[in-house]
Amino acid sequence: MSVLRVEKVAKLFGSKLVFKNVSCSVETGEALIVAGPNGAGKSTLLKLMAGLARPSAGTVESTLAEEKTAYLGHATFLYPNLTARQNLAFWAKMYGITSPDIEGVLERVRLTRFAEERAGSFSRGMAQRLNLGRIFLVSPELVFLDEPGTGLDVASLALLHREIQALRDGGAAVVWVSHQVEHDKQLVDKVLELKSGKVAFYGPAAEYVLEPCSC
Repeated sequence: MSVLRVEKVAKLFGSKLVFKNVSCSVETGEALIVAGPNGAGKSTLLKLMAGLARPSAGTVESTLAEEKTAYLGHATFLYPNLTARQNLAFWAKMYGITSPDIEGVLERVRLTRFAEERAGSFSRGMAQRLNLGRIFLVSPELVFLDEPGTGLDVASLALLHREIQALRDGGAAVVWVSHQVEHDKQLVDKVLELKSGKVAFYGPAAEYVLEPCSC
């Protein structure tokens, strides 16, 4: 079942065209990578898909309620003066979750030992794992990830990949902006590549071949 459908979407900033005629869909339990060079509009497209921005043309439709979607962007949305446990408790309250499994989430992102440490002292990898835990609190059915692997160490990256697979195994759909497509495409079903303001490729991940950079 399709949980997200994008039809002939375009985005302009003033008179500057970012992209146009972008169409794709994501099914239950399916993962899509959004690829392309810097400045192609990958993060912009992800925000349109997540409902955080409006397209200049075209439509974005999701069959899911807003509380069943989760977005992980470049900012971690963590409070540095709160501990890991306090951060999760705060977000659970914001989401309206009355009985959050905070201990289970801390274990899932391998932060149980650091539960009482302030998030401001965390490395990039630890902060991103805690941010991932924020998403797990809501048991989302549609997840948007904007370059979640940036700055992660090997162990944190491996955990991220395992959890992306776990989300899919649990029936969630995942839309993922990645700069490591050749490595990450083994974890997804489809790839959408933006280039020069349009869709350069959209299809099965197994058929996607990254062209050498001509710059």
